[in-house]
Amino acid sequence: MSDAGYDHATVERRWQEAWDEADAYRTPDDVDDPTYVLGMYPYPSGKLHMGHVRNYTITDAYARFRRMQGDEVLHPMGWDAFGLPAENAAKERDTNPRDWTFDCIETMTEQMESMGFGYDWEREIATCTPEYYQWNQWLFERFLEEDLVERRDAEVNWCPHCETVLADEQVEGEAELCWRCDTPVEQRELEQWFLKITEYADELLEAIDDLEGWPNSVRQMQRNWIGRQYGSEVDFDVDGHGPVTAFTTRIDTIHGATFFALAPDHPISEELAEENDDVRRFVEEEADPDGDEPNGVETGLTATNPVTGEEIPVYVADFVLSDVGTGALMAVPGHDERDHAFAEKKDLDIVPVIAPEPEEGEDPEAPDVEEAAYTEDGVLINSGDYSGLDSETARERLTEDIDSAEEAKQYQLRDWGISRQRYWGTPIPVIHCEECGPVTVPEEDLPVELPEFINTTGNPLDAAEEWKQTTCPDCGADAERETDTMDTFVDSSWYFLRYVSPGLEDAPFDLERANDWMPVDQYVGGIEHAVMHLLYSRFFTKVLADHEGLEHREPFTNLLAQGMVQLEGEKMSKSKGNVVSPQRIVEEYGADTARLFMMQAAQPERDFDWSEEGVRSTNAFLARLKGMVEEFAADEPAGEDDAVADYVAAEIDATIAIATDEYDELTFNKALRETQDLVRTLRQYADYTEPHAETYERGLSAVVRLLSPVAPHLAEELWDALDYDGLVVDAEWPTAEVDRDHVTKRRRLVENTREDIRDIVDVAGIEDPQRIDVVVAPDWKYDALEIAIESDADNLIGELMQESHIREQGDAAADYGQDLQAEREALSMTLPPEAEYAALESAAWLIEREFEAPVTVVDADEADADVLANAEPGRPAIEIDD
Repeated sequence: MSDAGYDHATVERRWQEAWDEADAYRTPDDVDDPTYVLGMYPYPSGKLHMGHVRNYTITDAYARFRRMQGDEVLHPMGWDAFGLPAENAAKERDTNPRDWTFDCIETMTEQMESMGFGYDWEREIATCTPEYYQWNQWLFERFLEEDLVERRDAEVNWCPHCETVLADEQVEGEAELCWRCDTPVEQRELEQWFLKITEYADELLEAIDDLEGWPNSVRQMQRNWIGRQYGSEVDFDVDGHGPVTAFTTRIDTIHGATFFALAPDHPISEELAEENDDVRRFVEEEADPDGDEPNGVETGLTATNPVTGEEIPVYVADFVLSDVGTGALMAVPGHDERDHAFAEKKDLDIVPVIAPEPEEGEDPEAPDVEEAAYTEDGVLINSGDYSGLDSETARERLTEDIDSAEEAKQYQLRDWGISRQRYWGTPIPVIHCEECGPVTVPEEDLPVELPEFINTTGNPLDAAEEWKQTTCPDCGADAERETDTMDTFVDSSWYFLRYVSPGLEDAPFDLERANDWMPVDQYVGGIEHAVMHLLYSRFFTKVLADHEGLEHREPFTNLLAQGMVQLEGEKMSKSKGNVVSPQRIVEEYGADTARLFMMQAAQPERDFDWSEEGVRSTNAFLARLKGMVEEFAADEPAGEDDAVADYVAAEIDATIAIATDEYDELTFNKALRETQDLVRTLRQYADYTEPHAETYERGLSAVVRLLSPVAPHLAEELWDALDYDGLVVDAEWPTAEVDRDHVTKRRRLVENTREDIRDIVDVAGIEDPQRIDVVVAPDWKYDALEIAIESDADNLIGELMQESHIREQGDAAADYGQDLQAEREALSMTLPPEAEYAALESAAWLIEREFEAPVTVVDADEADADVLANAEPGRPAIEIDD
């Protein structure tokens, strides 16, 4: 077989049919506790992209690995099938979102099957089917029963292009753009349905520490998004409006408050806007919370500092937000950067009341706060009776002493607004009655199914009059259905539970089975979902644990956030015209080539550049491997079980052990590098001598199984060529007991020795070496090295000379001791002398093959003294005759 390629299409088709016939990937319902491996399900856009291929190759490879390890594996697939893109596509093509979505699902299913992904397709779900979304509605009603749903007027994020509300998490970047279409987001006042995720804010935050299998970056993103702050609430009396509560994390700075600030939509601000043109103009026309500089308008009111009794001016300021804290704050320009910038702009007083901690015996010195705020904790100054206290103590004392003050905590996290003014989503199961108000649809009437799609502007459900008009379940009067649909993140907040019992008709999931099978052991997806999907899924799981008997409070034990596939350093995108089609790669090179190239290119968490040259090289490697196996199967060799075979056998064991560890850690690139190195060793073995059949076959068998999670089609082909029973997908994973530290030292010894020989040959200009002697160091040097590593004595040579067998070496021991002293920080243990000799002896054939000269490994007792003097542990002496 040439390196040009192989008939991948025939191979892949044959083994995909064999897997289907064998029902290889089905997970029966009666298993006790399967290993649950899951990739974040895709939105059915119609075509797989390289990000999909990478994500699902990761989960597929790991699922295959665990299956060969003997686990029962649950590895399902489904579709995040609701959403605005399908609705927009249907409008553009004058069709309906359902037909468009299922056409896309059919296409993507075929593409996934062509990639050889081993899914249990009997568990497939699509969130746009009534069989699924009726349980969204059921869960909504259960949340409502538990007081975890609220309907209220709220200022919401509105995308004018998508004509729908967005959650805070769906507004991206400093420019505040819609996550779907990059349109600038507006603020609107609408009546909305909210899920009270803030009720679980503390647990969501505190449980993050237990998510040890999650990337630290994702955990920190969730901490930041929840944004819990401890502080104090304290009242300032505002002219004519009574006490107004402000939240502050720095009540220790209260003596330095020089103005009071209200959010533009604070009730007092709105009241003032009705009677004060300056305030109205600012609130309606000028306020810009996202502006580069804070801005505000003076109200003419004053607020009384509850500690000093001082009256300070009140401003309406756009850097104060109504949904952060209380919408009112005491402003301390001397110790807050934002307040400082505003005070400079409005020429307000800036007073220092916190000084850096002084040296012992010295008085605190006021910091210069004219140019910049001093924001650290320190010692109070200019603070009356509280001067001299440290910040922490002052915070406690002031909170106790001020009548209106009390400890408080605030969150950045806001309740989850799930109302969307779109058609293609789960109808919210509520009926609006003039007499009864909002009434939930009776459970026996679920699902509330979507009506036929009407291609119109705005929300198509508003135009579906026949569907919208109904009767009140409570009083029987004429009423209207809720025309908002649910945010599609509701769908994905529990879909992983549906996979355990996708056909269940009387509950969203089988509770007993979910308790046995959950949580997901390994979850894989993009880091862009770190806040939205992952946080919402954790919230749903906790609610289900509290109210539905689920025994798990976290959905995912281990999380891998895979990196992007790039082209020349840029993310692939249609707009940039740099998309590489997975379908083209499969047609030209085969699915196994695409899978193997992706998995060997980088660790799964890292971005990597797509390379056509790398794809071709990977394809050539698979073709060479196929040729090696077929050559062995056609003509089994009859070589000796000698030292060369021993070296190859040791490398087989080492590769199995290391690759297994790396697969277990999902560092596929390292596992594949080990496997490819073993293939190279086997080729060198066959080129050097006629291999020992049993050793060589064991190596090929190991390679086939180690590659099978990533290149499953060719692995099946080669397993069959080696005449093994059954499918490789059902084969046992190879095993070997190996000390990785020993392997590392042995490999380093052999490679360093070969590199030293290359250097000598190159520097000496030896074109045709006639003989190469490799001389192992004497035992006493190994003892000296061990002493040097373990010793913390300043005089290392003196400590060495306390050992009589080292002292007897005289000047040689002193010279070696000086070398050890000089390199002390970099020293590391090597193999013991007998193991070093054995390793070099077994690897001598590699040196002979490279330099075409006989190689002798010489023990220290038999070596020439002049040569032996240069031998050190891990670095044998080299003598070359030319």
